[in-house]
Amino acid sequence: MILGCPFAGSLISKGEKMKFLNKFGLFLLLVLLVFIMSFLSPRFFTFSNIINILRQSSINGIIACGMTLVILTSGIDLSVGAVLAFSTIISALALKSGIPAIISIFIALIIGGFLGTANGLIISYLRVPAFIVTLGMMGIARGLSLIISKGAPITGFEKAFRLPGIGTIWGIPFPVIIGGVVFFVTWFLVENTVFGLWIRSIGSNRVASRFSGVPFKKIEVFVYTLAGIFSAISGIILIGRLNSAQPTAGMGYEFSAIAAVVLGGTRFTGGEGKVVGTLIGVLILGVIDNSINILNISPFYEQIIKGSIIALALLVYNRTQTQKE
Repeated sequence: MILGCPFAGSLISKGEKMKFLNKFGLFLLLVLLVFIMSFLSPRFFTFSNIINILRQSSINGIIACGMTLVILTSGIDLSVGAVLAFSTIISALALKSGIPAIISIFIALIIGGFLGTANGLIISYLRVPAFIVTLGMMGIARGLSLIISKGAPITGFEKAFRLPGIGTIWGIPFPVIIGGVVFFVTWFLVENTVFGLWIRSIGSNRVASRFSGVPFKKIEVFVYTLAGIFSAISGIILIGRLNSAQPTAGMGYEFSAIAAVVLGGTRFTGGEGKVVGTLIGVLILGVIDNSINILNISPFYEQIIKGSIIALALLVYNRTQTQKE
């Protein structure tokens, strides 16, 4: 009998430890990083620096929310950085042509949503792999950005257009507020609606979801559309902060978003993951970037340090997953 076994307590204890690590491991890693940095630099754990971390993390966080939805369906979107650039270039040109700031911002969202929808339609209805489709869209959107802008940045915007990037409410920057709203909407959709069940079922077993009556094609299109819109939102924040729309903006952003999502515990094969995990992943990357700057570490070591921490976190997560299964 298990109850009579002298090793039962230790087995239960080990199982409970694995369960605890699986649930809180990433959060504990975030707390550990904050604790270490607070010890190494008195400037780190200050209100202004924490707000700065949140501000810097908002762009990647918004993109990562869209990427979470995509990866939950077992997809991938490599075009988010290029979509960010193209949507903001069009928006900036619209502003320069005399279109009001608010309408120019909505144009960026429409462009981002349109490109995301194009990705979703090709992936869902033509059954072309997401990697190929979004890689192609990356090239198209980036190339169009360079052609339309003639390879030069567009600068000098009115304050109303820059407000999403530089505005504040009660000392809290607009990027942090916008990022919080996007996170909450994504969390609510995934965790509290039938939509969340559908995208998980698509990622877990596409064939079974189809025979269960899940409108998987429409869901996939919607997911990629949201990813495009979220990329455009991040782009509007970025050009507001920089006062410049650059055709090369967003390069490498897709990899940062994917890293945050996978670091946050979402399975790369789809079907399992939480938006809260993505948020923690984004904050971990934000703390690492901020720490490197505060400690004046050479940028040559930045990728090594970041990659090592991400690899270690993923190793621990995968180990706890294996123990759980």
